[in-house]
Amino acid sequence: MTERLTAGDAAPAFSLPDADGKPVSLSDFAGQRVIVYFYPAAMTPGCTTQAVDFTAAAPDLDQAGLQVLGISPDPVKKLAQFRDTESVSFPLLSDEDKSTLEAYASFGEKMLYGKLIQAVIRSTFVIDVDGDGDGTIAVAQYNVKATGHVAKLRRDLGV
Repeated sequence: MTERLTAGDAAPAFSLPDADGKPVSLSDFAGQRVIVYFYPAAMTPGCTTQAVDFTAAAPDLDQAGLQVLGISPDPVKKLAQFRDTESVSFPLLSDEDKSTLEAYASFGEKMLYGKLIQAVIRSTFVIDVDGDGDGTIAVAQYNVKATGHVAKLRRDLGV
């Protein structure tokens, strides 16, 4: 498993399809701050709570200069259904081969009901993307809770 990222590390570049199949890259957000969060599966209770909370916070985050991107191993078609069902207002990206999840150390061993399994590690990153499209990790949070996470992140960021 990739070593966990911390503040000051280079953010791994990525280009992944969104819910409409259009590629979205970290470099598309040159000169901006981006919240990238990794979640296990669309249309599950915890992931729905998190997406709905980020959608509710999006206007304030946007005003603070923060763009939200959600990434999961779900196929594009499932992401489109999730977006439409829950009115998600930000891009949901598909990482079916888990290469981006692994680059961010957001896929690996975790305990689930007393068993060690390979799975998505719910995590969130705030990335400062420079004018050339290269990102630097400003905040790295692993094993975040789905419920209450967005409110805590907002407090941490002063938004």
